[in-house]
Formats: sequence, C-alpha cells, structure tokens
Amino acid sequence: MEKNFLLFDLDGTIIDSQDGILQSVQYTLQQFGIMEQRESLCCYIGPPILDALMQFHHFSPEKAALAVPIYRAHYAEHGMEHNPVFEGVLPMLQQFVKRGKTLTIATSKPVEVATPILKALGLTGYFAFIGGSSLSGERPHKADVIRHVLQRLQITDLSKAVMIGDRSYDIVGAKQAGIASIGILYGYGNREELETAGADVICATALDLLDAIQ
Repeated sequence: MEKNFLLFDLDGTIIDSQDGILQSVQYTLQQFGIMEQRESLCCYIGPPILDALMQFHHFSPEKAALAVPIYRAHYAEHGMEHNPVFEGVLPMLQQFVKRGKTLTIATSKPVEVATPILKALGLTGYFAFIGGSSLSGERPHKADVIRHVLQRLQITDLSKAVMIGDRSYDIVGAKQAGIASIGILYGYGNREELETAGADVICATALDLLDAIQ
C-alpha cells in the first residue's frame, strides 16, 4: 500500500513493555484484594487501562476510576524502565524517514508517560508527533487518539494514512477513524485476532513493514 503518514502504536509495536505493564496491573489488582499471576494478565496489554479493568475484572466505572491512578503511579515508578525496543524497529524507522514518510505515535498510554519513554530510548527524533491519551481522561479510546493525531497533523486525505499496531484495538480504532491498518505479529496479539478485527495487511516482522508500505 502507498501511504505517507504512518501512525504507530507504542506498546507491542515499538517497545516491548510487557514486564512493566503486567507488574503494575498485578500490583493494582492486589490493592483491591485480587491476586493474579502475571501470565493471566496479558489481556491488559493493548487496551486503555480503564476499559481493561471493567472488561477483564468487571470493575464498575467508579471503581476503575479509583484504580487507574494507582496503576499509573506504580508504572511511573517501576514500569517505565522496562521498555526495550523490538528487534528490527530502529532500522525500520530509519528507512521510513529516509523515504520521506511522516511517522507519528498513536498510543493508548497517556502522552505524559509515552514521551519520556521515547525520549529515554532516543526515539523522539523519528516522530513528527506523539499522540496518546491524557492523564486528565481525554481521548479514552484508540479511535480518539488516532483522530487527534490526524487533526494535529492536518491530514485531510485519510487515504494517505495508516495505523500500525499489534492488537485488535489498533485495527478497530483505525476503522472507526476512517484509515487503513496494518497488524504486526511480533507484539502481543496474534494473526487470528488481527484478521478478525479486519486488518488490511498483516506483517510478521518490523522489517516486513518496509515492503508492505511503498
């Protein structure tokens, strides 16, 4: 596909943030008397934490709203240092920049958290804009984040943009925002999830994206 504006998910697409997220989810649940093994919490990687708590542990909206600050505080203290970049991502980003593509981040993480992570990894220079949710509760869903990025970059021709991510939330959010999507398999989702969500293209590795996007 021929695209000029590439919107990348962060967790599971650019960085391997699994350890930090699962540790913080486990800690948050413990504060509400819920004991879980980390291996059972992988479903929390991808969706906004507020939605995940309500969906996977049936928190009420009010209870989830109380839990989110606990999660974010723990992640800020303990989770932000566990974010290695996936293999092949750096050369992929470098090649897209050389091709003149405009790269952005569209993550369900609060932008106040995502930006320091990318800065610590030396990756901010590759992205024209870092879009995310907000600590104040703005942009709670992936489609909200994607629309926010499109608006900030003044992208009116949606056919020139594509969302790239590892979970169904990225694919569904792209559809709701009216842009194409690419699912990747090296993150935390799988082919069945991405196909069911309706990904336009599925790539096995980061470098495969270079062939998928012209």
